[in-house]
Amino acid sequence: MFTDSHCHLTFPQLAENFASIRAQMREARVTRALCICTTIEEFDDVHALALRDEGIWASVGVHPDNEGVTEPSIADLVERAAKPRVVAIGETGLDYYDLEGRKGGRGIEALEWQRDRFRTHIRAAQRAGVPLVIHSRSAAEDTLSILREEGEGQGSGAGGVFHCFTESMEVARQVLDLGYFISFSGIVTFKNAIALQEVARFVPDDRLLIETDSPYLAPTPHRGKLNTPAYVPLVAAKLAELRGSDPEAIGALTSANFDRLFSRVREHG
Repeated sequence: MFTDSHCHLTFPQLAENFASIRAQMREARVTRALCICTTIEEFDDVHALALRDEGIWASVGVHPDNEGVTEPSIADLVERAAKPRVVAIGETGLDYYDLEGRKGGRGIEALEWQRDRFRTHIRAAQRAGVPLVIHSRSAAEDTLSILREEGEGQGSGAGGVFHCFTESMEVARQVLDLGYFISFSGIVTFKNAIALQEVARFVPDDRLLIETDSPYLAPTPHRGKLNTPAYVPLVAAKLAELRGSDPEAIGALTSANFDRLFSRVREHG
C-alpha cells in the first residue's frame, strides 16, 4: 500500500531492531522500502538486506558528506548497479550546509571533490541505465547546474529524484523541468514548514514520492524520536491534507510513481 522511497535500514539504530521494524512496517501497510547506500563500504550490507527481504530494494552510492571513504569510479558504480535488486545510484549530490561548522570553515571552492564525485555518479547512472537519488542541501544552484552540464534533462540522461526536498518553489520548478521526481519526508509535517507545504501542493501527481529518510526526521507527532519506514503513512496523510486527497490515494499514487521511476522494481517484481 505505502512505499518508503528513501531510508537507511542498515544504519545501527535500525539494523539492530530490524525484525521489530519490519513487523511495524507490515502493521502500517508499508509494503516496500528503498534502502539507500551512503558508502561503498556499506554497500554489501545494503545489498544483502535487499536480497533476503522481498520488500526491500537497494541503491549504490557515496553520500556527498562522507569523507575518508572509498571513492568509487564509474566502473565501480556500474558494476554494483547491475546486481540483482539494485535499482538506483545514490544518494549523491552536493551538501554546502553550515560550511563554518560542519566543513571546518572551508568555502564552497574547497568542495570540488564533492562536485567531482557527483559527476562520477551521474555518468555511472547514465551508463548503467538507472535513476539517480539526489541529495542537495544548501547547494541547489550548483546541483542543478551540474546535472544540466552532464546532459540531464527532459527526455535525456538517467533521471531520478530529489530526495527529502526542502528547497523553494523556484527550485522545485527547475527540478520538474529536468524531468525529475520530488520526494517529501517528515519535514513536510512540521508546523513551521509553510513554504515547503506550498511546494507539496504544487508538485504534479506523476512526480510525487514519499519517504522517511529514517532513522532521521520523524514526522509529527513523533518529531525528535527515532524514525522508521512505518511512519511513511504519516507523510502521506499530510500530503493528502494539503492536496485535498486521502492517505490511501497518496499511498497508491506514490507507489505507482516509485514503480515507474525505479523500473527495475516493476521488471523484477
